[in-house]
Amino acid sequence: MPPSAFGPRRALLGAVVAVSIVAAGLLLSPTATLASLESLAADPVLFGLVVCGLYLVRPLLAWPTTPLALVVGYGYGVTLGVPVALIGIVVTVVPVYLAARWVTTEADVDAVSALPFGLDTALERTGRSVTRYYETAGPIRGVTASRLAPIPSDIATCAAAASGVSLRHLVVGTVIGELPWTIAAVVVGASAATVTTDGIGELGGLLAIGCTLGAVLLLAGPVYRLARTHNPRTA
Repeated sequence: MPPSAFGPRRALLGAVVAVSIVAAGLLLSPTATLASLESLAADPVLFGLVVCGLYLVRPLLAWPTTPLALVVGYGYGVTLGVPVALIGIVVTVVPVYLAARWVTTEADVDAVSALPFGLDTALERTGRSVTRYYETAGPIRGVTASRLAPIPSDIATCAAAASGVSLRHLVVGTVIGELPWTIAAVVVGASAATVTTDGIGELGGLLAIGCTLGAVLLLAGPVYRLARTHNPRTA
C-alpha cells in the first residue's frame, strides 16, 4: 500500500476508534462495574489482578482514572494504594500516548487537509496552539500542569503525544501532576465503608481549585518570559 493511501486510512481508522471509545464509555458506566469489586477486596491477589485488568482496558472505555484510584484505596489502603494507583495511571496512559503518536504523524497531513466543514483549519490551529504551549512551558512542566488542571486524562495525553513530548517526559510529568489527585482519591476510597466510584465528594471542588492554582503558578514563569520576549519594553 503506498504511503499516500496509508495516511488517510490511518486517520480514518483513528477517527473510528475514537468514536467507538466514546460510545463504549457512554454505554459502560464505571459505577456498576467497579462497585462489583467490593466482594473481591478480601483476596488481595485476585483483587489486584482484576484492578490491573481494568487499568489496561480503561482507555478503551474512556473512563476517568479517579474511580479506579478510589477502588484501589478501598482495597489496599493509603500506604500501598497510592503507589499502586500511580503505577496504574502510568500504565493506562501509555497505550493512549502510543496510539496518538501513531495517528498524528506527518503521513496524515494530506488526510487532515481533506477534512470538510473547516475541521482541517480548526485542527491545525489547535495543533499549533498545543505545540506552542509545550515549547513555552517545556515538556515536563507542561505535562505536569495539564495533569494538575481538571482536564480529562486522555485529552491531555493525546495533546502531549501530538506535540512530540517524549514518553519519558510524559511519565515524569504524569506522576508529578497526578500525585495530589491520586492521594485524595485513595484516601477517600480507603476511608469508605463500601466501594464508591462517584468521585471524591466535597474535597473534589477544593482540590480542583488548588490544583488549578498550582498549574497556573507552574506556568507563570514561562508565560512571563514569553511575554518579555514579545514585548522588549517590559525588560
